[in-house]
Amino acid sequence: MMTQSGHVPLSGALVERLRAARRILLLTGAGVSAESGLATFRGPDGMWEGRDPMSLATPEAFAEDPETVWRFYAWRREQAARAEPNPAHRAIAALQQERSGTSLVTQNVDGLHERAGSPETVRLHGSLWRLRCTGGCGEDEDLRQDLGTLPARCACGELLRPGVVWFGESLPQAAIAAATAAAESAELVIVAGTSSVVYPAAALPELARRHGAYVVEVNPEATPLTGRVDEALPNPAGTALPALVRAAGVRFEES
Repeated sequence: MMTQSGHVPLSGALVERLRAARRILLLTGAGVSAESGLATFRGPDGMWEGRDPMSLATPEAFAEDPETVWRFYAWRREQAARAEPNPAHRAIAALQQERSGTSLVTQNVDGLHERAGSPETVRLHGSLWRLRCTGGCGEDEDLRQDLGTLPARCACGELLRPGVVWFGESLPQAAIAAATAAAESAELVIVAGTSSVVYPAAALPELARRHGAYVVEVNPEATPLTGRVDEALPNPAGTALPALVRAAGVRFEES
């Protein structure tokens, strides 16, 4: 084994693949943004005002109590707006800018990848910064200013809802198609900061392996994917991803 930046042990085989790969897929989850101070909401400490956020992220919760759901999402937007992209976000952006064949697929909705400079992002679970009209008028806008009185309403008078995918809802077909195509064509897949329990995102690394990709997991904790990858790096994304990107020959500033 050889040690790169940040004391992350990278095998010689992985370094060679990083330098040679022209089609790379990065799949990111909440663990990447957790290093910017954003809550992951999974586990015993994942509460908001004494409630399980998972119980609020449903169409049924919104229909029953849109004001409470909107207070939760307004809080999430405030937290995301205050957070800064960390070295993991910046490393990914640098790799995308240097290697045109690099795809980024994320389960995160906070917008930190875009703020770090990622030119293209496939958002499987939508975005906190998109708002959709529930009345069917077709409004779908990027609204970063104060939401005003909650629950937020569209110009047509109907309720607006966060442009995220809630539990029980289908993922955007265009995002699924783009993610699937990237997995099927990738030579190298790097899975970072995801629990690998939420489908269909959790199926993408297996799909890529069936099509010949070399799969690497970056996560300090073991996941259901750990025993099925080619290499597992038990490091935080903010340490491992800069080391991986620099091993690929890409230079960048971490902050």
